Amino acid sequence: MPIRIPDLLPARETLVEEGVMVMDETVAVRQDIRPMHIGLLNLMPNKIRTETQFARHIGATPLQVELTLVRVGNHRPKNTPQEHLIAFYQTWEEVRDRKFDGFIITGAPIELLAFDEVSYWHELQDILDWTTTNAHSSFHVCWGAMAAMYHFHGVPKYALKKKAFGVYRHRNLNPASPYLSGFSDDFSIPVSRWTEVKGADIRAHDSLEILMESDVTGPCLVHEKFANRLYIFNHIEYDSFSLGEEYGRDVAAGTPIDLPANYFPGDDPERPPLNRWRSHAHLLFGNWINQTYQTTPFDLADIGKDR
Repeated sequence: MPIRIPDLLPARETLVEEGVMVMDETVAVRQDIRPMHIGLLNLMPNKIRTETQFARHIGATPLQVELTLVRVGNHRPKNTPQEHLIAFYQTWEEVRDRKFDGFIITGAPIELLAFDEVSYWHELQDILDWTTTNAHSSFHVCWGAMAAMYHFHGVPKYALKKKAFGVYRHRNLNPASPYLSGFSDDFSIPVSRWTEVKGADIRAHDSLEILMESDVTGPCLVHEKFANRLYIFNHIEYDSFSLGEEYGRDVAAGTPIDLPANYFPGDDPERPPLNRWRSHAHLLFGNWINQTYQTTPFDLADIGKDR
């Protein structure tokens, strides 16, 4: 089954060109199928780029998925037209009475700020608490994962001496996990962050299990059985050119930055990078949606009643 998104969403054309099955809203309502309801709280400044990246992987599932785009209500991004937000996004206040099978919270380029210095921190805390009762499973990404782990468990983040930046090899720590079904023992994932969460701090909590880890950049994917939470500190959702564009922006801004490691062939930024993580990105999101489908209540109203 395809992904169901608004007919005029800019991501639609890109997804269709890539062969992702996209269903028109008018066709979807005629099918006698309960779709999976997935919410995406998009905290990234370039919302169009980010919504396309996540929709690409969500749309690869054989299940019918209805994607709802959500934003925080008291923050206006500088890099996305207001018309796009009005046309395609709802604020969390507008969806807070709904239930979702799955809810994704993205990263944000504010890692070096203390959490309580973030302008929408209190609203995000309310949203995180809300996911416990209104989302069967939640998936927190990069800064969103650090924020969630700090909020729920007090796990701190630490500033790095220089940006962790590149494509790094990771190890599969639990091949029996349903979230890692089909994963290789060793695989590559893009990393782009100025902060880290330490494995020792995570392992101090019995409820948290590290599923992926890199010898260079540390923990990557963490599972928490309660409320079916996943935390990923790296950007497996990135497309082929994301790291290169970030590098170009940093260079243009005069920010000291190394070439992204293991990314450009021969460390030559004039050569197009080879995507070595695409298949595992599809696997991870497919496994998450499948696991959510297998365990979520049929009646959305029943989500969260056992917590």
